[in-house]
Formats: sequence, structure tokens, C-alpha cells
Amino acid sequence: MQASSLFRTSALLLAVGTALLAGCREDEVDSLEGPAPTAGFTVSLDTTQFPVVATFTNTSTDGFLYQWDFGDGSPLVSGQNVTHTYTLPRSYQVRLVVAGRGGTGNSAPKEVPIPSLCGNNAFQVLTNCGTGNWTLSDQPGAVQTLAADGTTVLSSSTAPLPECQEDDQFSFSSTFSYTYDGGLSCTAGQNFNGVSDFTFRTAPGGLGQLTLTRRSSFIGLADTTRNRTYDIIEATPANLPATNARVRLRSTNADGTFTVITLMPPVPPLERVERLLTGGSSRTWVLDNTVAATIIVGTEAAPASYFAGGALGSLPACQADDEYTFTSTHNFVYNAKAETFVAGVYACQAPRSLTTTYTYGPATGAGLAQFVLAPRTPSTLPQPFIGATDAAADFTYRILSINSREMVIRGGRPSADPVFTIKLRVK
Repeated sequence: MQASSLFRTSALLLAVGTALLAGCREDEVDSLEGPAPTAGFTVSLDTTQFPVVATFTNTSTDGFLYQWDFGDGSPLVSGQNVTHTYTLPRSYQVRLVVAGRGGTGNSAPKEVPIPSLCGNNAFQVLTNCGTGNWTLSDQPGAVQTLAADGTTVLSSSTAPLPECQEDDQFSFSSTFSYTYDGGLSCTAGQNFNGVSDFTFRTAPGGLGQLTLTRRSSFIGLADTTRNRTYDIIEATPANLPATNARVRLRSTNADGTFTVITLMPPVPPLERVERLLTGGSSRTWVLDNTVAATIIVGTEAAPASYFAGGALGSLPACQADDEYTFTSTHNFVYNAKAETFVAGVYACQAPRSLTTTYTYGPATGAGLAQFVLAPRTPSTLPQPFIGATDAAADFTYRILSINSREMVIRGGRPSADPVFTIKLRVK
């Protein structure tokens, strides 16, 4: 027996003996004689819910005081029949000491094997079998409300999430702790951060179900569960071909409807911007002719000083229908449709549709990121552009703002004169 085990057993025997003697008067000491107790117990495990709860049933004889050592370093526990929760998967050596009128008895160590939940795909994806970090998806439909039948969509988020929700992070550990970091608050003066334990229930035919144990804790949206319980309806690992990791959780609301939220792993800001630019694979943008001042021209210090932009809907039809497609493999496609609007002559001419590549990286100057379109050779060929054929002579465009529906870019590096600020929307 290891020194630590000897110490715990000695301390246990001393505690039991002290309690035993403290309960007897001096003239009753002789009456303590009797059969020596025999310590024994059985154990059952509920492995449908994690962390695993072990139930210990006492089978000892001739005893009336019981103390348990669960083998995981937790404090000793008194009681005839007890339960204990194990959070780590491994085998534990459990011991029982029994005290009776005839002295004390020690059980033989009993091995209690606690299985790992990492073989469950949903749990592995959620926790990464360590710590899994998630944020709300940046794609449309990140939040949906379903009718009581669970299939009819009552509403679905199509607008970009507010910035105060985009930065929320939800962390799940394989030791069944949950942390919520609210980042920017959606309510002035409030920032909802918190920590909670959670349980994970396996489900035959399903992916699993998790329940937060702390009152007022939540995942995704604060008002979309009546009992802090979430069914896992999708768990996609990142290493599958042509997919991105994501988890979809469904909670039941007080009115019987369901809320489905989609989570994705947090990504660095530069990567997040590129995901929005390309939609994760391919995304097509058009000039936003539904707003005023779709294109303005000026200098870096005064972006509208040369041309403040036209009225809503004022773009020529041959310019408004142009499509600009970006792919995650860094291909750029310009589809002019019937004609291209040519700056300088201010007229619609033969289409200049083309395909080229682009490089992507940090912005030079103001901007979240920038891309540089590859010029075509020979130079007599139509050259790539966005918005206006004379924009960005250096083929450089900085992304000033972007979400899953809208983007504002600036053509030209900060030293360029002029620079073009252009509003686009997803087709």
C-alpha cells in the first residue's frame, strides 16, 4: 500500500474509533464487546448520464458506523448507503471501513471502472476531449425558431448578428464544466459571463443531450430554454472533407416551440473576414444599388471629396447587374452580364467579363483586411476591377466592414489618389 493510502486509512480508523468511543459512557465500555464487523458493499453505475454517478450499497454486517474512500482524492464520506460522482474516466480503488461493537473492519479494495465519453462523437466534437471553444455561427440561419412539431420554421435569422453577440464564446470541457464569455454587452452596463457544470445524457438513436446545472445559465440566447436543457441535433468535426466544424443545439421554449442555434469554432479576425468574403467556399457580391452613395470618390483623408455619390437606385443598369465572385481558393470572377459600364466615357460597352486570382492578407492602412487582384497579361487585356473600371490602379481593395449580407471596400492603398469607397451586398 502506498504511503498516501496508509495515511488515509489510518486517519479513517482514528476518526471511526474516536466517534465510536465518544458515543459511549465510561460505564458502557465493556458492553462494546461483540462480533467483529465485516465490511462489504456492491456498486452500480449509471452510464447513460455523465459525469457518472456511482451508487454504493452497503452489505456489511455487525457495524453501525461507515466511512467511504472513493479513491479519487475527495474527502471521506460517512453513511450506510451513498452515491458519488466521478468526472474523470479511469479505474478507482474504493474502500469501506466499518465500526461496530466488536471493533472495525476493512473491505477489500474494489475496482470501480469509469468509462470515457470521448467515444461519443457529439461529446468529442463539443469538448474536443479537453476544452472545446465555440461561438455563434456567422452564417444566415444561425438562430431559428421552430413550431411545436419541430420541423416548421417560424423564423430564421437572415440579418447579421449584432456585434455584441458575434463575440460571445461558449466553452465546454471534458470534465463537465461550461464557461460563457459574453464579451461586448448587448445591454448597457451589463455583461453576462458565467460558469456552470453540465451533465451529458446519451440517447439511443440520438446524438445526446446536455443540461446546465446552474440557474440562469444559457447557451446562445438567454431566453430560449425553459430548463437549461439542449438536444444536440448536429455535431460535425472539422477534419471531415469540405466541411467546417459546427454544433447545432435545440432547446424547448416555455410556449412549446423550439430554438435551434448553430455554433462554430472561433476563428482569428483575419480568417473570419475571409470566411465572410467567400461564404466559406464561394460568394457572389453585387453593387448595393438599394442605398444612396453606392460609390464615392476622394482621398484617404476625405473619402467623398471628389464625388459624394449618387441617389438611391441611380447606378446604370449595366453597372448594377455586375457580379463579383470570390472563392476560398482565391479565384475572382467578374461577370459583366450584357455590358460593362466604362468610367471616363460614362457609357455601357462590350462586356469585360474575366477570371483571375487574388491574394489576401492584412490591410495596409485602414481596414479589416485587403485583397489584391492579379493583373492580366498582356496589359492590353481587360483588367480586373470592382465597381468602377478606373478604381484601384494598383488592384488593391481594403475591406472596411463586412458581414454575411453587406460589405464596404476601398479601392486603392492609403497613398493612392483618388480612392474609391464602394458598397456591395450579397447577391
